Amino acid sequence: MFRRVLVANRGEIACRILKTCERLDLQTVAVFSDADSSALHVTLADQAVRIGGAPVKDSYLNVPALIAAIEATGADAVHPGYGLLSENADFASAVAQAGATFVGPSPAALTAFGDKITARALARAAGVEPPPGSDGPVDPADAERLRAEAERVGLPLLVKAAGGGGGIGMQIVRALADLPKAAQTCADRGRAAFADERVYLERYLESPRHIEVQVLCDAHGRGVTLGERECSVQRRHQKIIEESPSPAGFFDGESGRARRAELFENALRVVQKAGYVGAGTVAFVADRAGQLYFLEVNARLQVEHPVTEMRTGVDLVELQLRVAAGEALPEELAAPDFRGHAIEVRVYAEDPAKQFIPQPGRIQRLVWPQSQPGLRIDTGIVEGSEITAYYDPLLAKVVTHGRSRQEARERMLRALEETELELVGPKGPRATNLEFLKTILRDSRFTSGDYDTALAESLARR
Repeated sequence: MFRRVLVANRGEIACRILKTCERLDLQTVAVFSDADSSALHVTLADQAVRIGGAPVKDSYLNVPALIAAIEATGADAVHPGYGLLSENADFASAVAQAGATFVGPSPAALTAFGDKITARALARAAGVEPPPGSDGPVDPADAERLRAEAERVGLPLLVKAAGGGGGIGMQIVRALADLPKAAQTCADRGRAAFADERVYLERYLESPRHIEVQVLCDAHGRGVTLGERECSVQRRHQKIIEESPSPAGFFDGESGRARRAELFENALRVVQKAGYVGAGTVAFVADRAGQLYFLEVNARLQVEHPVTEMRTGVDLVELQLRVAAGEALPEELAAPDFRGHAIEVRVYAEDPAKQFIPQPGRIQRLVWPQSQPGLRIDTGIVEGSEITAYYDPLLAKVVTHGRSRQEARERMLRALEETELELVGPKGPRATNLEFLKTILRDSRFTSGDYDTALAESLARR
């Protein structure tokens, strides 16, 4: 096992990783920007290193500063968390060149899955079909090629940035006349966010569900799946509620069990085709009939990993560290002991009534529910914390577990009712999505399990 782990991240995920490291008696190093000098993750680590100014490009994306922190502290492992540089192949290579171990897949796997076009081709090579789409990039300026591809694939379409993620560089197109503008917009956003202006076309599935599979592979040839997560409660193509197992009706009965087993098998085939080592998530999109198509691989720890941990009793961060250190996966993971149902909600400083616009401010009052069985709260804030415009406005993840979906949902509603959260800005109170989360959890579509990716935004428009 490693001796000293540097966590190249911030907020709730940095705090969550640090807690596992502490339990394993590993020394820890936090990094921070000027805006995070007094943040919770800084206080939890054994050491903390300043890596730059408040803007993310000057700090958490500042590879030279991070490498200098590794060398100055003698860290022999780097956990990237999620987002930021977690799927950056160049950063993973730089970590290795600095003499430390990157806790994640190889640079080659990161490159393969970071390019959505390459990932689609890799999935096909593994015998797992993505939605119909273009086989390669399409030039937004080539109107004739755009039209030909659109007519071949069929409307409605999704225009997607090849290097995209988090819903960035993605637009739905329902009319051919709208395609050139959408393609150019996605190319521009891809260039700005990922330094990659390539776009491709993909058939948009009506009433889609977003379902993902947790995978874990070691360097000894063993790969396992740890169940699926339903991630269809989204706004702007970004998740806000996740649960496991999926309540989708097409997983019911004997045929549903066979479909779930096939889903797990396909997920493992995709990552093993790339020689994957580490934790990752294979995302699928399902149509109304329950046909599941490959969507992408998130080659890192997911935001919503706690729902898997609550159902299986495993610590995914610990397993990541052990696999990165060269250990084999425990044999018992080949047949995980799934228990009950888990739900996670993401508490954001954002205003659902105003298109989910972020709400920077200061946490004036914060009271979480009392600790109790079946409740977990992952957070990087305390009362008095400043929520700045520099970073994602995620405040916390509240996770509940129950013997049934209904029990997990009731526990979640109770936990949110008991939460006291007041956010203020220079001109008075700022909004959070706390009440909106309760609205979703009480909606008949959610309670029945019969919902799709349009649920959250349809409620926000009311």
